[in-house]
Amino acid sequence: MLATNVIGAALVILLAARILPPWALVGWGIVIAAVSATITFRRLSPTYLLAPTAPIEAVQATALEGIALGAVWSVPPIILSIMAEMGDSLGLWVILPVLMTASSVAMAALPLATMSFLALLGGTISIVLAFASGPLMAATALLFTLLLMIGCFSRAKSLVIIRANEIALAERDETVSLLLNEEEDQSADWLWEIDSAKRIVRASPRFAYAVGMDPVTINKMPFLQLLAGSAWESGNFSAGLRILAEKLKNREAFRDLVVPVQINGVERWWEIAATPRTDETGKFIGFRGVGSDITEARASADKISRMARFDALTGLANRLLLTETLSRAMADAERWNSRCAFVMIDLDRFKAVNDTLGHPVGDRMLIQVADRLRGLVTDREMVGRLGGDEFAIVISDASDSNRIERLANAIIEAIAQPYDIDQNILYIGASLGMAIGPRDGRTTEMLIRSADLALYRSKDAGGNVCHVYEPQLHAVAEERRVLEMALRKALPNGELHLNYQPVVSAETGALTGFEALLRWTHPELGNISPVKFIPLAEDTRLIAPIGEWVLRTACDEAARWDYPVRVAVNVSPVQLTTPSFVNVVASALANSGLPPDRLELEVTESVFLHEGAGAIKVLEKILALGVKLSLDDFGTGYSSLGYLSRTRFSSIKIDRSFVQGASKKVPEAIAIIRAVVALAQSLGMATTAEGVETEEEHRMVYELGCTKVQGYYFGRPLPVEEARAVVNRAARAQAAA
Repeated sequence: MLATNVIGAALVILLAARILPPWALVGWGIVIAAVSATITFRRLSPTYLLAPTAPIEAVQATALEGIALGAVWSVPPIILSIMAEMGDSLGLWVILPVLMTASSVAMAALPLATMSFLALLGGTISIVLAFASGPLMAATALLFTLLLMIGCFSRAKSLVIIRANEIALAERDETVSLLLNEEEDQSADWLWEIDSAKRIVRASPRFAYAVGMDPVTINKMPFLQLLAGSAWESGNFSAGLRILAEKLKNREAFRDLVVPVQINGVERWWEIAATPRTDETGKFIGFRGVGSDITEARASADKISRMARFDALTGLANRLLLTETLSRAMADAERWNSRCAFVMIDLDRFKAVNDTLGHPVGDRMLIQVADRLRGLVTDREMVGRLGGDEFAIVISDASDSNRIERLANAIIEAIAQPYDIDQNILYIGASLGMAIGPRDGRTTEMLIRSADLALYRSKDAGGNVCHVYEPQLHAVAEERRVLEMALRKALPNGELHLNYQPVVSAETGALTGFEALLRWTHPELGNISPVKFIPLAEDTRLIAPIGEWVLRTACDEAARWDYPVRVAVNVSPVQLTTPSFVNVVASALANSGLPPDRLELEVTESVFLHEGAGAIKVLEKILALGVKLSLDDFGTGYSSLGYLSRTRFSSIKIDRSFVQGASKKVPEAIAIIRAVVALAQSLGMATTAEGVETEEEHRMVYELGCTKVQGYYFGRPLPVEEARAVVNRAARAQAAA
């Protein structure tokens, strides 16, 4: 291409030397040489010359090269047609067609560039001839250009086909080289061939290496005898060898057949393929095929399969294998009209071990739990780990209900035994949920769901117990699902509101504050008890936005009261784990203008049980704001004097169960109230008796030393308007006094 352009440019310069000034000719020649050289060296650069393929963008870019070259060569016919004589013009019309023809041949491998060059130059020549000699010559030039472009396209297509065939042949040669080049890799794939009597013929060196023998010894040996090894005499063939023998007997082609073989007493795995062969007359003469040793690959696949189906920490079956085993057990139960079972096990108090002693200790405890469970099951049962601290057992034969009950009790008892880890004696428990298939679920998913519902009931019951699925559990779960969906919309839909229950002085009956109580009225479900939706809000983490709304609403309302009494707001343990909770309290006080000492946050002992030191730090930050703290339901949970010594509570609330017990003259209830009152007095705290409903109860708790009371005797939870009226009456009473 470069030579064609340089020679053509030289001829044009010689032809126009008498017509155009030297500087114009030299300048045009330099441009021609520069454009041609640029294109040539660009094509010869390693980026294009060595690349096996070209992206479509690079192919499209070649059109610009053809346009550039065509534009430079379009200058001579335009200039010389105006200034040259007939003889000189004739010479130009000879040079340009020769140049176009040579380019269509030389640049056929770049069809876009060549066709762009031909189209631009041919079009220019046709226009010039149309003005100089008429339409006939212009049409002739166009026809000539079109024929060159068609020829260029055909040649380019042929070159592509040739190149594609070359690539295909190269790939085929590479495949053949892989099979036949025995010197490079003795352990790669190999060829094998047998005659019509199933004896090895023309054994290749690589095949001989694969069986650990020399080619001369292998030839004429029975192929199946060679593969079977020591099993040949006993006839105890593997299933793969039996399939191979059947294929050879029936003269059927086969591929990807995996067979175990004995090589020098060691079992290896081969993957072989073969086709029957016939001679020119159509007579069967044997098989020819290929084979490869896949022992390592099979071992890797087995390892991967094990990793995918077994828990890395405990070595037990994981969720995938448990599900597969349960599916087979359910299918067998359906087929034989029997029963299977699925038991879910959740460890109680395991989170406390992880949080206090760290995950390494927790992992060692899980390993010990796995060992204990493994020792309780038989071959008809599979124990596995679902994840975290959840385990499960698949019982293939659950026809013996007494055996299942004994197993459940044994699991609870075994897990409850102490664990000695790093010189720590640790105790945990287990909650079990069981479902019987196909009674409690016709599919694997349904049975697991049923067991999960039973487990949820065991956890609600306090743990260390096993519950079997009952149909009503689904109804409870469905009710919970409906409530959860409705609760997610309750706050934005304005379905939540606060009621305020008065808290009064036990001595005078004067109003000292209110407790803000959350209520939910659904447009279709009606009034929903806090006993139902508060735990649900905590489980679904909706308690954080709802609790923030309660706090802000209560502060806004209390700031409007003319009488400076406190408002108490209950705080969930989940709220205290929210990083922004302290900021929310500060923001609610600042936005409402409520003095901090008029806000009292009520927390329960469960805060310390689950959150420990973290909860104490959050409460200390809240106390630093000037907010008061009250310990609610003291004595009903895991009471500890440590809570009171580490946190500066302003009051302790005595649960209504003790008040009712004391009113019935229960000695234990009376003793507990006296003890709590004495404790509070010694620590400088107030005591609030909850659930006071009669004058007798009021007089009793006052005599026992309670400083404040709360209950229906002094007022039910009131709507906001009625609470304001109570505040206004208290303000007027104080003013009158």
